[in-house]
Amino acid sequence: MSKWQAGAALMLGMVALCGALAFQGSAQVPAQRGEGAPYELLGTQVFDLSDPASGLTYQVFVSLPPSYGESAARTYPAVYVTDADYGFPMLRLIGRRMNGAGPRVEEFILIGLSYEKGQDSMASRRRDYTPTPNGASDAPKDARHGESLRYRDYLRDTVIPFVEGRFRAAPDRRVYVGHSYGGLLGAQILMTAPEMFSGYVLGSPSFWYDKKYLLRQAPGLLDRLPSIDADVYMYVGEYEAQRIGDRRYMQEVDMVADNRVFAEMLRERGYPALQLQSDVLPDEDHMSVAPRGFTKGLLHTLRAQ
Repeated sequence: MSKWQAGAALMLGMVALCGALAFQGSAQVPAQRGEGAPYELLGTQVFDLSDPASGLTYQVFVSLPPSYGESAARTYPAVYVTDADYGFPMLRLIGRRMNGAGPRVEEFILIGLSYEKGQDSMASRRRDYTPTPNGASDAPKDARHGESLRYRDYLRDTVIPFVEGRFRAAPDRRVYVGHSYGGLLGAQILMTAPEMFSGYVLGSPSFWYDKKYLLRQAPGLLDRLPSIDADVYMYVGEYEAQRIGDRRYMQEVDMVADNRVFAEMLRERGYPALQLQSDVLPDEDHMSVAPRGFTKGLLHTLRAQ
């Protein structure tokens, strides 16, 4: 092969690679920055979306699936993950690695639900993911809590219409993913507006919050729901149970027991369209369990056919 032929072959290969990675409507993915600049997640997009009810502005992250540019007619499930600073890159990687040796989960549009723009992440999630103003004892005295229903409405009325108006996201294939306070918020949405999502991944929900307020409200909320048509996957780590004196386990609360109580409440209703799986994942605690739980949640809600 001549030098010219070799050069031409290399150029064609590079063009093909760029085309495979490109978003619809863009010529190629830009090169990663260097010279000590911050690392970027290439092929992702960030949008500022304001909440009309509160005037707060949140950031929303978007990652399109590898095949998005191949067909203008194809629609995709959309996965919405809270705490996007860690949840978005984690789910993006899990979704792509799971299909590295063949399809195991459906390709999906990933939506990262980040925090109020310019706000401390913990302050933002305390306010937006919790159901009452009665915050945890270790929260700062001036911390705001209890605006989860307002944030739920922001997702329903602003974020979801934006996503489905701009991208080919299937309205009947929305999956919610949340861990800890994010799992608590997801459980509240499931019981107050279950039609918002077709799938729910509820990871280690903080049911302990405000003396188990949401668990105490759950029977009445579920009694008002004639049906729940959703795939629900719940997970919690083995070491999130309470065992006083063993530092591997929780000392103040028992999240394993709370998860079991909520799962039993759902099963007792006998909703025919509810597909529920609840797991206690061994050798995991509250900080380690999310990657494994997210993976199993995708397999439950978006398993490739």
